Amino acid sequence: MHVTVAACQYPIERFASFAAWQAKVERYVAQAKAQGADLLLFPEYAFMELATLASPTSLADELVAVVGIADAIIAHVRALAQAHQLIIVAGTVPQRGAEGMVRNRAYVCGARGELDFIEKQQMTRFEREQWDVGGGDAQAVFACAWGTFGIAICYDIEFPLIARRLRQAGASLILVPSCTDALAGYHRVRIGCQARALENQGVVVQATTVGAAPWLQSVDENVGAAGFFGPPDVGFASDGVLALGAMNEPGLLVHRVDLAAVAHVRENGNVLVDRDFDAPGHLAGQVRRVAW
Repeated sequence: MHVTVAACQYPIERFASFAAWQAKVERYVAQAKAQGADLLLFPEYAFMELATLASPTSLADELVAVVGIADAIIAHVRALAQAHQLIIVAGTVPQRGAEGMVRNRAYVCGARGELDFIEKQQMTRFEREQWDVGGGDAQAVFACAWGTFGIAICYDIEFPLIARRLRQAGASLILVPSCTDALAGYHRVRIGCQARALENQGVVVQATTVGAAPWLQSVDENVGAAGFFGPPDVGFASDGVLALGAMNEPGLLVHRVDLAAVAHVRENGNVLVDRDFDAPGHLAGQVRRVAW
């Protein structure tokens, strides 16, 4: 079984109107569909660029502005998923939960109008200490005709047990919408993607924001490249890199993912990391302390 995924390297831009932003997003969706994509992944916080419509003067203003139009953002992406008949993971959109805390949510829009979301669990220092965005716990896996995928938002992919829960729930593919403001941050997330692909013997896909936007405080610097990563084992590239975009260049990285190869390597790999991750030897309960 195969699935063609388009991972977006999304440039942060200014807009004079909401309609201008709608047209930009539709262009990316149309391009993904034209290239045969079954699924399009936008990056984390991609649509924070809409904060400029409110002429914000502070970091808090930017968050309030986008939270205020979150429903309209999601409605547009949902309509595009139906119109172009593909699944769209709408990056992330900040939304206020019932208790009042803003959460970082990734919405999944299906080709038949389905809509669901997951929330980022591990917050970065910036989100927690400067922006007052809280971690959530709404995780899910999404079962489609071609297979099952999960989502780990940016920093979440640096924590093995988040991805492991998705794998144990049936995910062969993990999508990572990310937003990183420096090369070190990009590599932390990318290394996390590669490590999780190795540990779970699955495919991990990263999408990134790109470009400078000095008129915004929340997404002023954006560094990265989209990528597809698998286990360096039977049926995959020896370095685990299946496809990699050009650094900091806007566009789509489209790759056909062989999910049958995932099932095969989990049963017949040179190593069986996925199986052995849960083996007693890996989970030894005590560590001896030896004093010299």
